[in-house]
Amino acid sequence: MKYDIIVIGGGHAGIEAASIAAKMNCNVAVISMDIHTIGRLSCNPSVGGTAKGHLVKEIDALGGIMPTIADRTGLQFKMLNKSKGPAVWSPRAQNDNVLYPHFAQKHLLSQKNITIVSANVTEIIVENHSVQGVNTEDGTKIYAPVVILCSGTFLEGQMFTGMNSVPGGRVGEKQAHTISDKLAQKGIERGRLKTGTPPRIESDSIDYSKTVISRGDEHPTPFSFRTRSVKNSIVCYETATNEKTHEILRTGFEESPMFTGLIHGSGPRYCPSVEDKIARFSERSSHLIVLENESLFTNSVYVNGFSTSLPSYIQEKALFSISGLEQARILRYGYAVEYDFFFPYQLHYTLESKIVSGLFLAGQINGTSGYEEAAAQGLIAGINAAHKIKNHNEFVLSRSEAYIGVMIDDLVNKNTEEPYRIFTSLAEYRLLLRQDNVYERLSKYAYDNNCLTSEEFSTITTFINEKNKFLELFDTQKLKPQEINPVLQSLNESTVNEGVSLKNLIKRPTISLEQLHNFWLNEGGLIGEYKTKVAGYAEIEIKYEGYISAQLREVERFKHNESVKIPMNFDFNSINSLSKEGREKLTKIRPSTVGQASRIPGVSASDISILGVYLR
Repeated sequence: MKYDIIVIGGGHAGIEAASIAAKMNCNVAVISMDIHTIGRLSCNPSVGGTAKGHLVKEIDALGGIMPTIADRTGLQFKMLNKSKGPAVWSPRAQNDNVLYPHFAQKHLLSQKNITIVSANVTEIIVENHSVQGVNTEDGTKIYAPVVILCSGTFLEGQMFTGMNSVPGGRVGEKQAHTISDKLAQKGIERGRLKTGTPPRIESDSIDYSKTVISRGDEHPTPFSFRTRSVKNSIVCYETATNEKTHEILRTGFEESPMFTGLIHGSGPRYCPSVEDKIARFSERSSHLIVLENESLFTNSVYVNGFSTSLPSYIQEKALFSISGLEQARILRYGYAVEYDFFFPYQLHYTLESKIVSGLFLAGQINGTSGYEEAAAQGLIAGINAAHKIKNHNEFVLSRSEAYIGVMIDDLVNKNTEEPYRIFTSLAEYRLLLRQDNVYERLSKYAYDNNCLTSEEFSTITTFINEKNKFLELFDTQKLKPQEINPVLQSLNESTVNEGVSLKNLIKRPTISLEQLHNFWLNEGGLIGEYKTKVAGYAEIEIKYEGYISAQLREVERFKHNESVKIPMNFDFNSINSLSKEGREKLTKIRPSTVGQASRIPGVSASDISILGVYLR
């Protein structure tokens, strides 16, 4: 059997990689140990969140499938951080963990150019530093010049509950054995990381009268522009740990695989286990717990905030001490999984290996955590794998263009000492990378890659043009003092003595477009929810116009450094005036531009200045 591209793994990275490469007319084989586990939500049954929601929107703009599946299977939708500025507004959905894999599998099975193969890959065949295909456990060879490895937590995966451990990448599923060893033999450096998941409990064993209801948005917003509307089907419930819970958890520390050294890999700092929270934040008397229904078809509830690998009897006692969970029936205990990953400094920005040509890595194998980070990497790997097959130029997004660009730049240039998670604080140009302008930023790339249809691109273009019409309308429409002053007085705003544009009024910090709706809603027949949404996006650009202009000037300086190329085989050791650490880091990561070199930890400003002079 021979294909253009082989995708190993059916998680979120593998789904996006296969789907986008097939859409770009490549013949793709997706190899999964069990096709019925493709698209499974291994941990939290949700998509999106702070900055993660930005990634999902970017995936949608680039032609990916996660946003559409998330909309179809969403149970509760929220726009997070609405009390803050629009740069950090982030969509999130609680999803049905039965329906999500169903639609993911249905999509792959129905898509042209995709063949799903049920097999266990034991080796990626490499000859003369180039991929040739894969070997499977039953002795079958499957050939392809490009392989995208999306193995998640399965490479040498080991699961822990207390002092008990079993091999596996997810509960009930075996580990992927030998692939990691054989790639290490090719010179690809690896390490160990860990992640974890909380217990699941029965819904009808919870006393909801002792919890607080957490609702979705009154007018929920879908992830994808293809989705007309979504609705909230459930509510979630909040409770909290207490001092008694913490005392119980501490009694299990002597049997914690994290604290006793059974687990060597670092876990995600921003999503710690409950025992880690107790140890690190001993001054805290409680920690939030959110009870999230996993599906409309099961009675399983995800205990968000209680990720743990402590012994099962400790998990039980601790859960019973939490308000509302005194009679909880546990369906599945929490556990941790430790797994192999490969240090991402060994990758190009395309996510192709610098060591083995034709080998792309995407997802947790690159040291990331989260479905969204994995899916975004899978998308970029899939696009570049297709470009490699077709001998097209590489596709790379910069830090100034997308959160995807921020994430990949961070992975390639920074040390991976713990699972990487995207945050809005990591994006220095985050005001330009808002979730509302994602299609304006990225859809042209998708269209050029044949990842958006003409009809889809036309829909996006129409929306952008209408937003620009609003910007022009707000700038040109003048209001007389006698028209607007009564409104300004009612808002305790200073009045005007001459005509003023809607734009200048909207620029006032305490005035919103909604408050001025009588003066713009009926102008030229501009009515309806859709038009209001378009106008709202225009309002954001007006209110933050000065800050946006300043960031655009910063981006121009950023682009200048990115344009100064460093030859592929440049000998950094030949520049004696570079610091010792600078030479070591530059030689290890081998940046392609001065801009990239400047973002490598350990490379000083003086190193960059010396390098720039030497290159000139």
